[in-house]
Amino acid sequence: MNQRIFTQGWDDYQLLDAGNGQKLERWGQVLTIRPEVNAYFKPDQTLQQWRERADWAFVETSNQAGAWQALKDGAPSQWQISYGNLKFQLELTRFKHLGLFPEQRTNWDFIADHLPADGRFLNVFAYTGAASCVARQTGAETLHVDSVKQLISWANGNMQLSGLSDIKWVREDALKFVERELKRGKTYDGIIMDPPAWGLGAKGEKWKLEHKLEALLAGAQDLLAPNGFLILNTYSPSISLADMRGLANRYFKAKDVVVAELWMQTSTGKDLYYGNLLRAVK
Repeated sequence: MNQRIFTQGWDDYQLLDAGNGQKLERWGQVLTIRPEVNAYFKPDQTLQQWRERADWAFVETSNQAGAWQALKDGAPSQWQISYGNLKFQLELTRFKHLGLFPEQRTNWDFIADHLPADGRFLNVFAYTGAASCVARQTGAETLHVDSVKQLISWANGNMQLSGLSDIKWVREDALKFVERELKRGKTYDGIIMDPPAWGLGAKGEKWKLEHKLEALLAGAQDLLAPNGFLILNTYSPSISLADMRGLANRYFKAKDVVVAELWMQTSTGKDLYYGNLLRAVK
């Protein structure tokens, strides 16, 4: 069996139940029902029981988008939750996300434990900036790279909500930024990459992760300081753990490498898969 790393919920987030292609989650005081392709098993409670509890349910209209259905009068469409001293703004998006990926909690903790206060940290495919806020909270110089202007604005709001400042925002294609940093001779004590399976660059150019992953890892290898660490998440079904192990062995021979599946357990005892994870650390 492949190695598994289990991430955990916290006071303001709980994976309550999952099954029949959906999951029930609590974000602060707000409960949501969202599609989940990996929840192929039977849930502990029925969908009707979930709907009696939940505030919102996401209804897919395509493979990539949909709309939220209010299940309770007065349910908020925007609210905040905390993680330790950090605060994050949540919103209902048409892509079923709320602006936070709670399975990343294990990586937030890893960053907090391994990033030196006088270090430099790079977050690419940085989305709404949870990892950037965690890194900046340590005192490290933090660069946040994303190709979507609205997401950088959202991340900036999370920084301010958390009482932080001076994260450096970069709107650019991730691979192009990595290549430019290499030419500048920059190095980082920590790098996290959380790329989607497919996406658009800053100028709308299309790409697929399986075509870019090796170049990203090769660049990350050269950007890392001698004692630096790399975290990579993948959600692409086209990239296997064996693929990731092969790339890790090629580019991070000098580091301690963990390649594992990322999982979270529901409050009802169901194990839910969240993709694959690579960590390389000295």
